[in-house]
Amino acid sequence: MKGTIEEAKATLGGEDFLTLLDFSPKEIQSLLESALVLKQQQKNGTFSEALKGKSLGMIFENASTRTRVSFEVGMTQLGGHALFLSPRDMQIGRGEPIKDTANVLSRYVDAIMIRTNSHETVEELAKYASVPVINALTDAYHPCQAMADLLTIYEHKNTLKGLKLAYIGDGNNVAHSLLAAGAKVGMDVTIASPAGYEVDQTIFNRAVEAAKETGAKLELTQDPAVAVSEADVIYTDVWASMGYEQEQNERLQLFADYQVNETLVASAKEDYLFLHCLPAHRGEEVSGEVIDSVHSAVYDQAENRLHAQKAILLSLLSEK
Repeated sequence: MKGTIEEAKATLGGEDFLTLLDFSPKEIQSLLESALVLKQQQKNGTFSEALKGKSLGMIFENASTRTRVSFEVGMTQLGGHALFLSPRDMQIGRGEPIKDTANVLSRYVDAIMIRTNSHETVEELAKYASVPVINALTDAYHPCQAMADLLTIYEHKNTLKGLKLAYIGDGNNVAHSLLAAGAKVGMDVTIASPAGYEVDQTIFNRAVEAAKETGAKLELTQDPAVAVSEADVIYTDVWASMGYEQEQNERLQLFADYQVNETLVASAKEDYLFLHCLPAHRGEEVSGEVIDSVHSAVYDQAENRLHAQKAILLSLLSEK
């Protein structure tokens, strides 16, 4: 494994970080190796000044715990600085065109991280910004979360290729990014969602095409029992993501058979790993018995947002 901060730098072909589908399997592996090195350095109390003098502008249209704290702390630990930017306090919240915001911020900061509702927004921001843009969550993808997920699975299973991950629940941005992640690292992914709440077919088709390079098997089903059968990893998310809170009561009924509980996980592998991107609603998408069991790695997963994002920041902002 690479040991120094210079050796740990991942090299990405793209200038932005919008979706894992934009990167090669080799680039994804390079990011994971970098994250592992950075995590070990932190445990040793060693911090780099690789991003000294660099600034990250962080635009948040939605509430955040893990994303905001991990990016802000990550920049600090790499010697840089992060600025929290709320649309309520910016002109973008009063109708300033994204093009203008992108051009102006590019003259102030070295990179822009955005957590927004529409994926078109982050794509437009990246189009006009002259600095790297990082997708910290859109309605279509959550690539930073997926990198932390891969890092967590690798740490617990010592491999990624050939594993089976079962995602149970809404076919949302997390599900989309897990499909992309599996396709890039050769991990089989099965998504089980109720009718009408499946993943986006275009995104699924893109992931299937990408999976041809690694041999990953990607599948969709409406039967959660089929998905978790012999699974190495079981993953779920809230049934009503941000922006869909008004559908909470309706979804509680529609998703009732999709709860990850002790009955469902019985058909998974004996040493299965449970993941959840948090926040979790115990008693809804997952039972307390599962999320608080020895199989659960949700806090490792949350911590790994920091290390994975430091690897992303280092790859985009350090001198090539």
